Amino acid sequence: MPPPARLPETARRQPAPPGGGGSQKVAGVGDGRRGRGTIAAMTTDTTGAAARDGESRRGGPADSPFVRACRREDGPRTPVWFMRQAGRSLPEYREIRKNVGMLESCRRPELVAEITLQPVRRHRVDAAILFSDIVVPVAAAGVDLDIVPGTGPVVAEPVRTAADVERIRPITRDDVSYVDSAVRLLVAELGDTPLIGFAGAPFTLASYLVEGGPSRTHAKTKALMYGDPELWHALCDRLADVACAFLRVQVDAGVSAVQLFDSWAGALSEADYRRYVLPHSTKVLSGLADAGVPRIHFGVGTAELLGAMGEAGADVVGVDWRTPLDVATRRIGADRAVQGNLDPAVLLAPWPVVEAEVRRILAEGRAAPGHVFNLGHGVLPETDPDVLTRVVALVHEVSARPTE
Repeated sequence: MPPPARLPETARRQPAPPGGGGSQKVAGVGDGRRGRGTIAAMTTDTTGAAARDGESRRGGPADSPFVRACRREDGPRTPVWFMRQAGRSLPEYREIRKNVGMLESCRRPELVAEITLQPVRRHRVDAAILFSDIVVPVAAAGVDLDIVPGTGPVVAEPVRTAADVERIRPITRDDVSYVDSAVRLLVAELGDTPLIGFAGAPFTLASYLVEGGPSRTHAKTKALMYGDPELWHALCDRLADVACAFLRVQVDAGVSAVQLFDSWAGALSEADYRRYVLPHSTKVLSGLADAGVPRIHFGVGTAELLGAMGEAGADVVGVDWRTPLDVATRRIGADRAVQGNLDPAVLLAPWPVVEAEVRRILAEGRAAPGHVFNLGHGVLPETDPDVLTRVVALVHEVSARPTE
């Protein structure tokens, strides 16, 4: 692979607001060197304003293949990005994260920007996703937690009582000013390439808080949900406010789309999802109805929940690898686009297998009114990054459409 070109010096920058978190100077971000690779042709709209105000003018993230697919509009090709594309599969990520904890990494705007840009430079994906973690706003809301390597989020004092819920306070932009700063840095660097913001959905956040960490059974979560519905709904209502505020900060700073991750929702029946979860996810997504950016809703193991997840207010529903996209589209409805859904483990197989699966998913995705190619979950750490680069090129080649 030839060495990547440098970013054009014409890329414009928005000044980051004061009051950000701790900073780590990163080569290529905010120092005039602009990073190590061409990201996109820098044209008219680097603020995301066109996406927010609904303009359809040419140029900028609002006219990108990704945003057009999210809006069920025709585009030049099927766009592609990968969940967890900025992560341990990249050697440059492993290098820059040495001796820096996960939460601390999320609080350093220039480090966040550099990590977010790495897969865009390397793979030429059609969208960047902000490097962060779903528990970042929960920590900002006053919950004592850490992200432990090899384990995940660990909560010092699990939430079990009304008093515990009351201690989760609302968040403001000032509480996550480092996120605001990182988004502004990235929007200036990315040019026409859209930036996706994200947050954890109330159910998944609640599960971490109640269990005290990751869980395979979600037994304590369900015990609270069934045993004390009033407390459960109070917790999820508060977390919905936190998630919505966190997403609003990102939208105001310039992201072109947002994704609500409900990673553990597949642990529920459809009846339980509708009773205990849907109202709170709806609160988050409907709270952004006036934001003017596409809203993506994703969960794992949610084949029987896809219709309900669409009802929550998403413009795009993410589908894991277990459900063919044409089947998913019938469940979700023709008024929403789909995202997915290559099995992440397929990327470890020989290339002919990968190519065949990519072509199958693109074919199934044609049944949807809009399709964003992605994995069915996050990139596995042992994935060869060159395979991801080849997948991007293949998706672009196979899905290319005639232009006017």
